[in-house]
Amino acid sequence: MSSNSTPYYYVPGLSSHPASAALGLLAFAAGMSGWVNHAAWGGPVTAVGVLWVIFVLYNWFGDTIAESNSGKNGINVDISYRWSMAWFIFSEIMFFGAFFAALFYARNITMPWMGDVESKLLWPDFQAVWPNDGPAGLVEKFTTMGPWPIPTINTLLLLSSGVTVTYAHHAIRENHMKKAINGLAATVFLGIIFLGFQVYEYVHAYSDLNLKLTSGIYGSTFFMLTGFHGFHVFLGGLMLTIVLRRMIRGDFTAENHFAFEGAAWYWHFVDVVWLGLYIAVYWM
Repeated sequence: MSSNSTPYYYVPGLSSHPASAALGLLAFAAGMSGWVNHAAWGGPVTAVGVLWVIFVLYNWFGDTIAESNSGKNGINVDISYRWSMAWFIFSEIMFFGAFFAALFYARNITMPWMGDVESKLLWPDFQAVWPNDGPAGLVEKFTTMGPWPIPTINTLLLLSSGVTVTYAHHAIRENHMKKAINGLAATVFLGIIFLGFQVYEYVHAYSDLNLKLTSGIYGSTFFMLTGFHGFHVFLGGLMLTIVLRRMIRGDFTAENHFAFEGAAWYWHFVDVVWLGLYIAVYWM
């Protein structure tokens, strides 16, 4: 479709995708409610809901990609996509901000308060030092996770992946598709290595350090922050993998490649969150 025939703002026709996704999410919510209450049907219904949502998203995204490839998306749709991705990343910033705030509150506000003179009457043996296993002695002894070697290696991996995805971005803008493919493939590969090291770190924490999600406020904040970040690395890597497939297929041009840009924005966000996490969790 020529640029002259591209609509001012393409509006797709009626679609069953939203209703289908809602049914899948309903099944997921019902299954989870049954699962946490130890109902036998909870796990299977949850799995069906997840698989159904994935199936719907695959077809929904496929329709959207087909619309883009056929030239139906003009400049206004492109602007809409950019704003949508920006607000999505902003919501993710708020998400991680809540967990960083919880860590700050526990370490810099609650712990000094519990260690003051008045609180000594209630918890005479409590030591207001971080990390802490609480005043009641209910938490098993554990060893904290230091910054070396795996967290530091993972930091280098993510920083390197930021360089490779930027290299790919410059290459695609200059219409050097082979270089862009190589740079993006390297980014995905570095992300996979990062996740592999994180899995090893978790195994080491549970088996060797006795550090678990139940290890007091330190264990809960450690696993919530690093775990959710790892999940976001997985999502970002999945986005980049899909974009890589589309790039190899020839869907992008030097002028039209926002799917790549949106995934790259998300990947840079993941990198920045890790830097804050690396300092606040492993060093402080």
